[in-house]
Amino acid sequence: MKTLLRNYTNTFKGLSREIWWLSLITLINRAGAMVIPFLSIYLNKDLHFSLPDVAWIMTSYGLGSFAGAWLGGKLCDVIGYYKVILLSLIFTGINFLWVMHVETFWVMCFSFFILMALADMGRPAFFVALSAYSKPENKTRSLTLIRLAINLGFSVGPAVGGILIATAGYDALFYVDGLTCLFAAILMTQVLNPKKTKELDKEVMIENPKKPLLDTPYVLFLVALALFGIVFVQYFSTVPLYYKDEYKLGEDAIGLILALNGILIVVFEMPLIAWMEKKNLSNVQSTILGLLMTGASFLLLLWEAWVGIIVIGMIIATFGEMISFPFSNKFALDRSKLGRQGAYMGVYSMSFSVAHIFGHNSGMQITEAFGFQTTWIFLIGLTLIAWLLLYIVKRMLANETPPEPVSLTSK
Repeated sequence: MKTLLRNYTNTFKGLSREIWWLSLITLINRAGAMVIPFLSIYLNKDLHFSLPDVAWIMTSYGLGSFAGAWLGGKLCDVIGYYKVILLSLIFTGINFLWVMHVETFWVMCFSFFILMALADMGRPAFFVALSAYSKPENKTRSLTLIRLAINLGFSVGPAVGGILIATAGYDALFYVDGLTCLFAAILMTQVLNPKKTKELDKEVMIENPKKPLLDTPYVLFLVALALFGIVFVQYFSTVPLYYKDEYKLGEDAIGLILALNGILIVVFEMPLIAWMEKKNLSNVQSTILGLLMTGASFLLLLWEAWVGIIVIGMIIATFGEMISFPFSNKFALDRSKLGRQGAYMGVYSMSFSVAHIFGHNSGMQITEAFGFQTTWIFLIGLTLIAWLLLYIVKRMLANETPPEPVSLTSK
């Protein structure tokens, strides 16, 4: 047992102080984002919006995420990652406190567009900060630590959120979300102020940097990730409704199932990534493996005879997520050597915003028209298309010299 614990803790060694602070800020922020997994239920069951209306509100959510990721990438290359993250945290916190008072359809669409634009404006900046605070050899583990913080927050958030809903109602969630964002902003000014931090990886400025949208393998990779994202986001919109409608689970039970995702990641992801880094797999190959595992989890949901199958499905999807996301992040960071970090990581973040735009809406519209079973078959089909695109990317990369891991800093 001691050996197992020592091997686990050894996977965290060598990471910088700044990465640990960045992870703590991420943990506080994500632990507060407990309203997101319950958003579809809140809109449908509490505010009594129809599923098509919920789908369009979630599309507004995705459009805001898309706009925010684009804006954040641009701002990172202009004012630097620190200011972008700080502004994102402050204004996201304020907007959470505003959204809780909105109840009409069009104002709800507009409010969630603004909220997610401000929230995801910080996403590319977090990637840039991570690169600046990490040695090149530690980037994958640094990415994994940030993800661990995100998922530890998501494991705490849904569990606490479900209890808050059952005892105090949905308003309590919005208060907690808003206040934790503001607290994370205050903490950041104290521990990651540029005057007090040390950057470990300096940007190598290149002449005539390549634009990410002209990088064909990168674009195909992002299209595949967007399709993967459409599949994955169902676990935070359509799938919770499936738990409630088909298995008659309450918000507290749904929160615990969603929390299982974060708990598994906290316990297994860092040692899993450390182990996989020793294997002879490329970043793209690892992404393919994770993609197929997550897609396969929806095969299990086709079987509705046993409630335990939804837990097994969540476990398989989580292991797919653990494998795919760190290595897809690493591929994007390494590929950004061809251009500017902010631009490349902004487009990377936008691929997941596209998933929010189309994923929630398509899942709910198909469910409303044809039922959950058809939705799961549709998602399995998207998984196969994403796999084909990643296979093409793998073949294209085999015919070129792969970029070395990039060294970056803010301006």
